[in-house]
Amino acid sequence: MSDIAINNAGAMAGPRGKKPRPMLSARNIMIYGTLFVAAAYYLLPLYVMVVTSLKGMPEIRLGNIFAPPVEITFEPWVKAWATACTGLNCDGLSRGFWNSVRITVPSVIVSIAIASVNGYALANWRFKGSELFFSILVIGAFIPYQVMIYPIVIVLREMGIYGTLTGLILVHSIFGMPILTLLFRNYFASLPEELFKAARIDGAGFWAIYFRIMLPMSLPIFVVAMILQVTGIWNDFLFGVVFTRPEYYPMTVQLNNIVNSVQGVKEYNVNMAATILTGAVPLIVYFVSGRLFVRGIAAGAVKG
Repeated sequence: MSDIAINNAGAMAGPRGKKPRPMLSARNIMIYGTLFVAAAYYLLPLYVMVVTSLKGMPEIRLGNIFAPPVEITFEPWVKAWATACTGLNCDGLSRGFWNSVRITVPSVIVSIAIASVNGYALANWRFKGSELFFSILVIGAFIPYQVMIYPIVIVLREMGIYGTLTGLILVHSIFGMPILTLLFRNYFASLPEELFKAARIDGAGFWAIYFRIMLPMSLPIFVVAMILQVTGIWNDFLFGVVFTRPEYYPMTVQLNNIVNSVQGVKEYNVNMAATILTGAVPLIVYFVSGRLFVRGIAAGAVKG
């Protein structure tokens, strides 16, 4: 009888818990309105680029840049890739694409491999002068690139690799290491220290702990480092134009030559297609591994 009375009293008291918020509250309108404006700000230029690249020049001359193409054509894409003139050569972006691949892949691998070992050593194997070394690396991450261009040109010339892909790969690898070392050091420092101590008690050495314990736990931060390096190296223009010869120009330099060409008719559809092709690789890399990128950041990649 008492249980029935208690249940009846609870039913009469009404539901408990937080009151559900209405869908069209002022808070939700402000949040989603701001997100919509921000998304439109970034997506509208991309939309204009895509629709312009699918139009012919007669349709572009009508002047309505927001209108979808009446007749879709892929000729601008073909020309941007295979026949557009990028200076003295008229082989499109294809040569620059493969140059960028040959520059980006080894630069990313070398810089991440060295920076991960540096970060692991600075986080778990404190040696004499480690804090000074780390401070120098952090300072190096914030020195403007323009300050060191001329000295690097002289160094590469004396090494005999100025104007080659090897020289540019070396430059990208070195300039990427300070910030990557900082990321790896902070990530490894956020891992449980007990794992490292237990491995040391079991007799594991420097490389055994690195390969058997640290690497399997570090996929998110490796994805963070990969996205940062791929984006930075693939989109680089300054180093590509300074440290290489025309036959080794990366995709960004050739894109600049196409867009800023002053000879003949300005083909906006070809320019837009070339721009999208140049930026496609970093976009694909991020969309494929974006979730791991967020995990790596949240797991301590930027915590000091």
